[in-house]
Amino acid sequence: MNPDLKTQGKEGRRVTWVGVWVNLVLSVGKLLAGIFGNSQAMIADAAHSLSDLITDGVVLVGLKLGRSAPDAGHPFGHGRIETLSTVVVGAILAALAVILGYDAIVQLIRGDAHHPTWLALAAAAVSILFKEALYRYTVRVGRRIKSQAVVANAWHHRSDALSSVAVLAGVAGAMIKPSWHSLDAWAALVVSLLILKVGADVLWDALKEMVDTAPSREVVESIERCAMSVAGVQQVHDLKVRSLGGRYQMQIHVVVDGELRVSQGHDIAKAVEHCVEAEVDDVGEVIVHVDPSKPQ
Repeated sequence: MNPDLKTQGKEGRRVTWVGVWVNLVLSVGKLLAGIFGNSQAMIADAAHSLSDLITDGVVLVGLKLGRSAPDAGHPFGHGRIETLSTVVVGAILAALAVILGYDAIVQLIRGDAHHPTWLALAAAAVSILFKEALYRYTVRVGRRIKSQAVVANAWHHRSDALSSVAVLAGVAGAMIKPSWHSLDAWAALVVSLLILKVGADVLWDALKEMVDTAPSREVVESIERCAMSVAGVQQVHDLKVRSLGGRYQMQIHVVVDGELRVSQGHDIAKAVEHCVEAEVDDVGEVIVHVDPSKPQ
């Protein structure tokens, strides 16, 4: 197994375990603050933090299995498992948003009055600080180890921080003027919309990878330019690129002088491979086919 992938997998699991413990403490703390602080928005926020625990577990499994070595049954590796874990994270976020949004709308229609206390306000402030710090830590690690699942989980932390901002505003408004008690439910609805946006983005990106969607034109052009810059390459064609576990896998055909020896063609192919790996970010595997030019 690639030692870099093994090390990256351990690093990803380490940051996710940090998230597990932070989310566990925050879930319990926010639930108690919502109950005793009389805030429906804070209870919704606690459910959001609880969902973070579920996605943490999904990411841990995805990293453990998705970064394991290729085997006879999976010669291209297990990167799709990590992608699948990202799909699950996005789906959980979207489902949670729908549930919380529905509950908030019901609260508004019924006109339920909630008069939150300083306890809910303090819990929201603490949550913002911890979850924003956890987001920054997690997204930095996720980008470094090229893990979409870890980055998606980081955005789950960020969505929790943003939802706590909405809760803070709603609770503060309801405390300043008790007749504005509906602000608490409105804050819960804002929370659900924020979560839905993040979940939809995460889910869409992961689904595009699942169906082997090509990367942006800029990425494709950078690969072509790199190949054409290698001495001996006359033409580039049939470039196919897909993403697997957040890393690009590609096949590229290069045309060389048909009079060259096999060993010379091989050297050119290796030069193209090394160029792409050095110049393009997030490259996993490069397969270069050498085609002889047709005689004039």
